[in-house]
Formats: sequence, C-alpha cells, structure tokens
Amino acid sequence: MATVVLLGALDTKGSEYAFLRDRVIEAGCDVLMISAGVLGDSDYPVAFDRHAVAAETGADLEALVAAGDRGAAVTAMADGAGSLVQRLCEEGKIHGILGMGGSGGSSIISHAMRRLPIGFPKLLVSTMGAGDVSAFVGTSDIAMMYSVVDIAGINAVSSSILGNAAAGVAGMAKAYAAREVAGGGRPLIGATMYGTTTPCVNQARALLQELGYEVLVFHATGTGGRSMEALMKSGYITAALDVTTTELTDEVAGGTLTAGPDRLEAAGDLGLPQVVSIGSTDQITFTPPSAVPDAYRDRNCYDHNPSITLVRTNVEESIELGRMLAEKLNRATGPVSLFVPLRGGSSYATTGGVFHDPEADAALVESIRTHLDPHVEMVEMDTDINDPVFAEAMARRLHEHYQTWLEGSVSASGRA
Repeated sequence: MATVVLLGALDTKGSEYAFLRDRVIEAGCDVLMISAGVLGDSDYPVAFDRHAVAAETGADLEALVAAGDRGAAVTAMADGAGSLVQRLCEEGKIHGILGMGGSGGSSIISHAMRRLPIGFPKLLVSTMGAGDVSAFVGTSDIAMMYSVVDIAGINAVSSSILGNAAAGVAGMAKAYAAREVAGGGRPLIGATMYGTTTPCVNQARALLQELGYEVLVFHATGTGGRSMEALMKSGYITAALDVTTTELTDEVAGGTLTAGPDRLEAAGDLGLPQVVSIGSTDQITFTPPSAVPDAYRDRNCYDHNPSITLVRTNVEESIELGRMLAEKLNRATGPVSLFVPLRGGSSYATTGGVFHDPEADAALVESIRTHLDPHVEMVEMDTDINDPVFAEAMARRLHEHYQTWLEGSVSASGRA
C-alpha cells in the first residue's frame, strides 16, 4: 500500500492535519505523520516528533528556542525535515508528501519537498499559493494549491479544499508506487533548445529515439537549464545533449534569461556523458523589450517576437563567453565533447542572417581553442548548427559516449 507523508506544524495545526490524515486513509493510503512545529509538541500521534526532525541534522531544538532565535530554529527544522523525507524516500518507505501552512510553514515544507526527486508526488496547500510561488517551488515539481481561507480550523470551505488535496495526493502516491514496482524504461537524455536551434534538436532527438533513448527537451530560458540540471542531480537524466548554451551568454552580458553562474556544470560534476554546442550564444535575450539597457540600444538589436528583443554579442563578449564555456567543460569528470558549427550557431547567425558576424564568431571559436583542455574533444564542422549533418554527428557522438559511460558504470559496479 502506498504511504503518504503529512508534514507540517502539528503543534498549531493538529486538528487540520488529523482531518487530512483521515481523508488520506479513506482514499486508500497509509499515513506517516511528521511534526515540524518549532514551539510545541503535537497532541496527535506522530511517527517523528519535532525533536526527531531537528536531530536529523544534529540540531538541539530546545537550545535554539531558548536562545530566542526563531530563524535558526526554523532553518534547523527545514533542514531536518528535508533530510528525513529524503532518507525515507531513498529507503522506498514513502510514495507521496502533503503539507499545508502559511508563509512560515510553507517555507519549511517546501524546503523539505525540494529534497525529493522530480516525479515524487508533492502537494502543498498554502495561503501563499495564489501569488508568485517561485520561492517555494524552485526547480522542483511541487504542486501548490491555494487554501482560499486561512488554515485555521475545519469549515465548509477548508474541508472541501483539504479533502481535494488528500484525494489528490493519495491518487498520485498510488500511481507512483505502481510505477516503482513496474520499473524504469529507456535512458533519459536532456536536450536544450531555442527557437533558433529547433531544427538541430529535433533532428538529433529523432535519431536518439531510434537508438533507444527518451529525450526530454528544455527551453533554454534560464529556468529550463536549471530544471534540466536539477533532473541530472535527482538521477533522472543520465546524459546531456546541450545544444543551446545561450543561457551562458545572458550570464556574461547581463541578459534576462540567465540560468545562474553554475550552468553547464552539473553533468561534468556528476561524471555524466555530455555533448555540448554553442547554440544561440550569439544572442543576448531581454524580456520584455523595455529591459534592453540603454547602452545596448545602438547595437544590433532584433525583435524576436513582441515579448523578446535579442542583442547580438560583440567580440569582447564572445571572448569571455568562450573562456567561460571552456573552463566549465574542463572540469568535467565524464565523457565530453564540444561541437562547433563554423557557419553559425543559430538560424540568425548564418550567412545573410540578422546576426551574421564572422568577426564575433571567430573570436568565440578562438577563445574556446585557447582555453579548452586537451582532454575535452572539440569537433569543428564546416556547417551551421541546424544542418542535419551536424545534428546527426552530435547525436551519434553522445550515443558513443553513453555506451562508454555505461560500460564503465557496469564495470565499477562489478568491482564493488
């Protein structure tokens, strides 16, 4: 039978959690109650009380409370709850998680939920659920449900909403448990795409699917790159076809859609096979168009659509971008290749395109050559990025890398 974790402040919302517990059981699941309340003990039976949660990371909750440091106490509970549910998940003892709260409770619960893998059912009923929930969700797949009324007692409105939440998480948990029994399918590859690299990715994806892989495509909009790398860290994605590294351009040149300074490091740090290219690195993206800095407005700008304005990278930015890209790939511990199309890294950068700039392109390529270590394979091809020949070459090289990596993993497992 599937088991659902109910996580939250049972010291202040015990009756509400008791209601949830009964509804989840009625829906056909077992329940495991975890109290993450800071100030008091629960009046209801729990599997793990607040002291056990804090102890997961070695925190002394009573000392923190006595010191009057509520912030430190909340952080300790969030870290402890995250460590606890992650361990229970890895042990196969839980199949879904449900929590409810205001801003403070939602912060603790969502912090714990983000420790769980993508695909593990996570549902958070929150008074904060109708606004900007990015601080709670991050790059995870937490489903947030707006509580409408405050979570303070069971009434005609809250009983309906909480009843729906219980039924929802129970259904998801049972489906997740069934999938766990059935086992996994084809290896998952993460690929990055932009509108100006779509033909390349589609061609490569089709070939990789023929070779036995499932390809997950991520729009390289900052969140897309982070989400792909989060799935690598969760163990879902085991190889990367990182065609479109334009998020690095926004990091270098101040664009809107940066994925942060750690982009293009996850696969290398994890030792996963990766094939990378320079897709759409000729473009600095700004959204909305009004976000284009005044200093950029005299440069080569192009309205990609009514919501996005692109600015062509210059020589100096291309040099810095080449250095950054090379240094990130240099740290890779797994099979890695960098494919460089010499006739344009996007549909806009080809001959006759709005961003055709041979000088900037040459600066990028030369910077990569200068900074790339010998152990990283660099494949230069006299095509543009959307040429089917280029796409097929990337896909086949990734297949070769994956087979090499897989053989190494099996050998290492046998030695262990």
